Amino acid sequence: MGDAALYFKLQLIEQYLPQQPWFTRDDSVQPGLLGAYRLDDPDGEVGLETHLVCHGGNIYQIPLSYRGSELPGAEASLVGTMEHSVLGKRWVYDACADPVYVNAVVAAMLTGQEEAEQFVEVDGKLEPRPSTVSVKGSGTPGSEVPTLHPAAPVTEGDLTSIDAGELKLLVRRVVDLEGRTRKIPL
Repeated sequence: MGDAALYFKLQLIEQYLPQQPWFTRDDSVQPGLLGAYRLDDPDGEVGLETHLVCHGGNIYQIPLSYRGSELPGAEASLVGTMEHSVLGKRWVYDACADPVYVNAVVAAMLTGQEEAEQFVEVDGKLEPRPSTVSVKGSGTPGSEVPTLHPAAPVTEGDLTSIDAGELKLLVRRVVDLEGRTRKIPL
């Protein structure tokens, strides 16, 4: 991720956080990006990235989706827009409202996938870029992934639930690492 892209993403996150009921504001510090991981959209159309942000002693999990056009019915989940150097204008959403994100997370969980490999262009060549966060689903490669039709997300406290038909996806917004290892499950 280039410095400019990282800067704009962090700006969007800084604007988004105070609007969330699970966010605890601390005016003495600015939010800081601990790291992020990406998942792949099988169709290659939607960018899927989950950011881990620290602020005031808390760690927040902020999944975002980046789209080339507006996501119908997700107006309330629009975080903002930004310009991608190659792809142009991108609509950035709280990914919990994006069916592509829900399907990608469930696929990763059920099939044991890891975060997507990332590349950066250096002197006209794509080179691998190390991940800042590693994730791995607990499932088994080759496991069947059901066809999902996620409903709008519902947030209560710091937990967002997404009813996706055959299953319900729960996304913890405030990550509790007290007394735990630094491995954060999908």
